[in-house]
Amino acid sequence: MTRKRVVVLGATGSVGRTALAVISEHPDLFSVEALVAGHDVDALAQLARSYRPKMVAIADEAGALALKSALSGTGIETGAGPQAVIDAACIDCDIVVAGIVGTSGLLPTFAAVKQGRMIALANKECLVCAGDAFMAGAEYYGSRILPLDSEHNALFQVLDGQDKKFVTKMTLTASGGPFRKWSKEAIDSASVEQALAHPNWSMGPKITIDSASMMNKGLELIEAHHIFGIPAERLDVLIHPQSIIHGLISFADGSVSAGMAMPDMRVPTAHCLAYPERITSGVVPLDLAAIGQLSFERPDLVRFPALALAHQALAAGGVMPAVMNAANEVAVQTFLNGQCAFGAISDIVFAVMEQAVGWTVGERSIERYLAVDVDARRIARDIITHYATMRL
Repeated sequence: MTRKRVVVLGATGSVGRTALAVISEHPDLFSVEALVAGHDVDALAQLARSYRPKMVAIADEAGALALKSALSGTGIETGAGPQAVIDAACIDCDIVVAGIVGTSGLLPTFAAVKQGRMIALANKECLVCAGDAFMAGAEYYGSRILPLDSEHNALFQVLDGQDKKFVTKMTLTASGGPFRKWSKEAIDSASVEQALAHPNWSMGPKITIDSASMMNKGLELIEAHHIFGIPAERLDVLIHPQSIIHGLISFADGSVSAGMAMPDMRVPTAHCLAYPERITSGVVPLDLAAIGQLSFERPDLVRFPALALAHQALAAGGVMPAVMNAANEVAVQTFLNGQCAFGAISDIVFAVMEQAVGWTVGERSIERYLAVDVDARRIARDIITHYATMRL
C-alpha cells in the first residue's frame, strides 16, 4: 500500500483518537496532514506535537492565541474559527476522517467533498440533515464516501459492490444500550450517569445518550438510506446485545450475509483508512467459541420512542430528518445539563416535529438544510423554556 496522507476532523474526540491510534500502528503507511478540534487547545497541541501535521485548526476562535503559543517554534501552521476549520479540511490529502460531532461538521466535511476527497464518514449529520444534497455533491465532485460507523461499514463490506437490486433487506444491529431490560418508567427517569453507562462501546457523551434512547440507531437508519440508496421499507433494526454482528443483508435468493467483528471502532477505522487494501487494526481476532452465544430481539418502540420518531422522519423525508436531529441535539444537551428528564428527550423531539409538519425543502442545498436546523433548534429551545424540567 502506498503511503496515505490523512486529515482528521474531530481529532480530540473518540473517532479522531481511534483513527490516530490506527495510524500510530502503521507510521510507514500514513502521514497526518491536518488536525481539527472544537475547543480543547491543550489536547490538540499535544496531538500536533506527536503527529506533526502541516496545519491544525481549532473551531473556537477564543483558542487562537493559546494554540499558536503552544505550537510556537514547531513550524506547524495554526488557525482558529470556522474558516480555519474549512481550510484544514481542504488541505491536499488522500483521505479525510470526518469525526466532528453534530451539524458543525457538515460544512467542513462538505468542503472536503468539493475537493473530491475520499471521506471516511463518521459524522451522522451530513446524511441525516442533508443526505440528498450531500450525496449528490459527492457524486458531482467525484468524492468517495466510506462509512466509518461500525454498522454501515459492516454493511458496506458485506455488499461488496453487488447490485442493490438484489438486496431485500438491510438490518442494522443495536446493543440495546444500558436500558435494554428496563421498564419504560425506569427509563424515563434515568439519571445522566445511568444513561452514559453503555455496556459495549466507549463513545462521546452525545452519541452515548443517543444509544441509550436508541435515537442513534434511528439516525443510522437514515444514514443507511442515503449511503446505500435503500428505501425505508427495506431497512430494519435488530437488538443484538453482544455487538458481534454489526449488520446483515438479506438477498433475493434467500441468503443472509453478516458483517462480524469485535465491538471495537478500530476495525471499521482500519478498513476505511486502508481501503481498498487491508491492514491490521490492533483488535484481537473474533473468537465465536469463547463468546459462546449470540442473541437477538426486536426493538420495543414503546419503551424507545426515539426510534419510532426516526422511522417517521425517514418516511416523511424532506426536512423532517433535519428537524428531528436538531431537536434531539438540543434535548440531549438539556438532559446532560441536568435540566430535563431522560424521558423528556423524545417528547421534545416529537413536539418540534409536530410544529414542522408542512415545512418544505425548497432548494436542496447544504445551506437550506442548515437554515432548517437553526429554525428547529430555536423551536426546541422555546419548548424547553416553556416546560422547564416538566414532562411535556
